[in-house]
Amino acid sequence: MIPRVTATIDLSAIRSNLATLRRLAPRSRIMAAVKAGAYGHGAVPVARALAGAGIDALAVACLEEAMQLRQAHVQAPIALLEGVISSEEAALAVYERLQIVVHDHWQIELLERLPGSARLSLWFKIDTGMHRLGFPVADVPRLVEVLRRHPGWSFAGWMTHLACADEPDNPFTREQIERFGRALDGVPGARSIANSAGMLAWPEARVDWVRPGLALYGCSPLPGRSAEALGLRPAMRLEGRVLAVREYAAGESIGYGRTFVCPERMPVAVVSVGYADGMHRAFRNGTPVRVRGRTAYLAGRVSMDMVTIDVRGIDDIAVGDPVLLWGEGLPAEEIAGYAGTLSYELFCGLTQRVRFNYVGGAI
Repeated sequence: MIPRVTATIDLSAIRSNLATLRRLAPRSRIMAAVKAGAYGHGAVPVARALAGAGIDALAVACLEEAMQLRQAHVQAPIALLEGVISSEEAALAVYERLQIVVHDHWQIELLERLPGSARLSLWFKIDTGMHRLGFPVADVPRLVEVLRRHPGWSFAGWMTHLACADEPDNPFTREQIERFGRALDGVPGARSIANSAGMLAWPEARVDWVRPGLALYGCSPLPGRSAEALGLRPAMRLEGRVLAVREYAAGESIGYGRTFVCPERMPVAVVSVGYADGMHRAFRNGTPVRVRGRTAYLAGRVSMDMVTIDVRGIDDIAVGDPVLLWGEGLPAEEIAGYAGTLSYELFCGLTQRVRFNYVGGAI
């Protein structure tokens, strides 16, 4: 059976991106973000590839994501970025040797109810301006006292999250870094600040631990700087297939809402991908794709199962030809702009109808 839509994930590209990031921050340990199914690339295969490459730790959002990895026998250290929300979760996290990121005092109370023999490992998250999760910076002395009360707890360190690291000219990132440093002045424990953009644009954020996500998957988080220029290789290649090729006269319209009108007699190809696969309906006319090594353009509205493309100048196009939607030569971070979104959302939005193939190493 020929798959209509295929996402090919190159695990060697992910390992290559990890090596690039290690060279960028040689004195930092790396906690790789594999939450949200490794940003839509497949949590288990990606985690195995990273573990095989000697990753220092992995990061997931929640216990369910961590359990998926443990059940697949991924033994690398795993941090729960959102922590735990019940005593049952706390006990299971301890049993599975997970690092719990603690961001509120009620979570400390949960952990204090665990048996004294529990081998607990935790981070404290400090809110330096993101204003999502995290303790206020003024709570640091209180948190230090918590650690003094529990010498048996294994303390991994302190972390914060940057709000505007993808804007290299925005001074708020430096303010956050400085707040973090002032709050922890003289306080023992490892530090973690940088996400992908923080690593690439803010050298002062490359401290004891860094937490890259998007960069591992070969995308640039920095507007105006390509992944290629940053030494990153795209890990995902998304392709549909040509289902039909038709020719229409000038003035004929294509697709729902008649949003594209042929300016001249022209060929139009129908491609086997739609919003039911994760191809956003917001993609507009003129969004580029690649077929037979040449650029074609969306012509008409994305529908549930198909898109139509302007293939003028591609005379040898045929039914069954693969059509590149994003990947090497057509960066996802650029394509996302045609739908007014980010590459993160493209990756995470792929559905179960997409066939995933893995190359570049065992899964």
